[in-house]
Amino acid sequence: MFLIWGLLVTAALANANDLVGTWTTKSRDVLTGPGFYDPLNDKLLEPNLTGISYSFDDDGNYESAYYRAISNPVDPSCPGGIMQWQHGSYTVFGNGTLILTPIAVDGRQLLSDPCRQQSGQYTRYNTTEEFKEFSVYIDKFNRIKRLDLTKFDGSLVHPMFLAYQPPKMLPTTTLNPMPTGHKQKRELSSKESGVYLVAREQLVNPDRWWWLGVLMTSLGGVAFFCS
Repeated sequence: MFLIWGLLVTAALANANDLVGTWTTKSRDVLTGPGFYDPLNDKLLEPNLTGISYSFDDDGNYESAYYRAISNPVDPSCPGGIMQWQHGSYTVFGNGTLILTPIAVDGRQLLSDPCRQQSGQYTRYNTTEEFKEFSVYIDKFNRIKRLDLTKFDGSLVHPMFLAYQPPKMLPTTTLNPMPTGHKQKRELSSKESGVYLVAREQLVNPDRWWWLGVLMTSLGGVAFFCS
């Protein structure tokens, strides 16, 4: 029994070692570190292209950066965008499961819809990520290390490729402790560079925007058919 447990632990450690580095999607424009999030000025820095990046160190710390476009079916020439940044600790279990636990007060999300609002909505962001499994191997086309993350529903995150080793990360400790009292109220209502830091519950779930787009497109088709 102890031998089996030891083998599982050894396998988990080996897989965890495979994760170490900074990984990014094909655009290579989104990378973790100070080029995506500026903790001193508390702002997200918009890359030129969308993408995803994850970094892992050998001490159990991780960092993630997301930049996605949100389609606008009413005006396709005016899409929205969402940026998300988190960091915290990760755990690799013997069965290959990967759990990312963020530092709750540090995560940030910027949701922008330039055709509806002149300013983006900037909020704290805190979401634990769970992956059923992951694999690291040499991509046969690009000839570099590739990371595949599989969610529990079986879907795959966009493939990522090794960009830096050791990883490119911000400090792994808490960067922006939660303010208290009047300071907290001022921060939540601050306005800098057209970006508002608002309470999380005021945000609409961006995944719902896709369904709204489908509904609007369907209604448009019905109206055209009936006209």
